[in-house]
Amino acid sequence: MPQLSMEVAHSLGKDEALRRLQSKFDQVRRQYGDSVGELTESWRDGRFEFGFQTMGMHISGQIEVADTAVRLNCELPWAAAMFKGMIESRIRSELGDLLDDSAAR
Repeated sequence: MPQLSMEVAHSLGKDEALRRLQSKFDQVRRQYGDSVGELTESWRDGRFEFGFQTMGMHISGQIEVADTAVRLNCELPWAAAMFKGMIESRIRSELGDLLDDSAAR
């Protein structure tokens, strides 16, 4: 399966970055919950592991939150490989906005 890996720097500190990510995932779950199935998630010591099924494809990955960066590693299904660049750009943009220290949340 194609891998999607990225790192987004931040200056929020681990606790604030983690709080924002958890809040964002709660929002995403509420907004798209009816479009995904087999949702699994686990938060443990600044590491988030997730998996879900959408449009017949399974997606899984991990997010690690550190003091100055967030790292994402995700396995994309082959059917989504041709959209990898677009997916990566969208995630990088969303993470950048979420972790912007000038944005009050």
